[in-house]
Amino acid sequence: MDSYITKDGKKLRRGYTTGSCAAAAAKAAALMLLTGKDLPTVWLMTPRGIGLTLEVRETVRGEGFVSCGIVKDSGDDPDVTNGMTVYAKVEKIPDPHAVRIDGGEGIGRVTKPGLDQPVGNAAINSTPRRMITEELSAVIEDCGFSGGLAVTISAPAGVEIAKKTFNPRLGIVGGLSILGTTGIVEPMSDEAVVETIRTELSMRAAGGGGTVLFVPGNYGADYLKNELGIDPERAVTTSNFIGDAFSLAAESGFRGALLVGHIGKLVKLAGGLFNTHSRYGDCRAEIFAAHAGLCGAPAEVIRRIMDSAMTDDMLAILDEAGLRRPVMDSLMERMDFQLTHQKTIGSMKVGAVTFSNVYGILGKTPGADVLMERIREEG
Repeated sequence: MDSYITKDGKKLRRGYTTGSCAAAAAKAAALMLLTGKDLPTVWLMTPRGIGLTLEVRETVRGEGFVSCGIVKDSGDDPDVTNGMTVYAKVEKIPDPHAVRIDGGEGIGRVTKPGLDQPVGNAAINSTPRRMITEELSAVIEDCGFSGGLAVTISAPAGVEIAKKTFNPRLGIVGGLSILGTTGIVEPMSDEAVVETIRTELSMRAAGGGGTVLFVPGNYGADYLKNELGIDPERAVTTSNFIGDAFSLAAESGFRGALLVGHIGKLVKLAGGLFNTHSRYGDCRAEIFAAHAGLCGAPAEVIRRIMDSAMTDDMLAILDEAGLRRPVMDSLMERMDFQLTHQKTIGSMKVGAVTFSNVYGILGKTPGADVLMERIREEG
């Protein structure tokens, strides 16, 4: 893929997601099935608005089907799926204009509730499913085909690659997830992200702000806008680099820093994880279970929490046991301890507010309200 971004003075090449691979392979196979022609390349428009011309690999024709593959290219972003081939087998079905999508070898199956797909479905997320459906629907119409198409996405290498991911822990078994919300992989090294945060904080400090507002990403930004009535542009995005962001805020001279984020990410702070990327650890269930135990949860409740894939499921279990409030109070107390005992923040006042899209606001550290009031006053 010949598309680049510049981060921290470095030119980095974009890549494309497994979702784009799946959609492109499905489109190519469908076109070859319905036209009878061979395709050396296939063109795909991604949700990001960037068009891709991708080489079609390993075409196989059979009775009523065509299968082909697209090689995943992650660009300059480190990714365990880089170089993996994603295949699509497309078959004719009698249902008029229908598009059915399933996963084959190397594509995981969802076994726990709370993920993007329901239990039993192939782990092909919503955006890739939409891309595949739109592409195949267009092929059916353009070719004047009266029937429908069934597509099976596979990635045989995914069986082994998935063992290097958190998929088994999340309840996705047997392979990888087909992912991507934009269709494009934006490369960004850890160093580049931290430098971006440093630059933004320096600029805001120069503008005279005394208290900085942090969000990890889109969930936090949406919560600021929709629930707190604060312009998301007021916030600095930390991504997974929460500890670095607080340290850099102190370095830049801020007197206070408040973090607003989803519990799925912020719960890791209670365990002392200040880089919340899953490659550094995914201890959400362990932390919830430990604090549930501290609050008197019976063994069965703790076991159910440990078996849960998503934090909303853990909260639902605590709700059933009448323990959500005391457990969240315990977690917030520990978050406050971890935040205030960072050696790199000096005398800067720090706080956190966490929420769930299902349960709303869940907890605040003791100094959070004062920091929020300062942020509103500073405008």
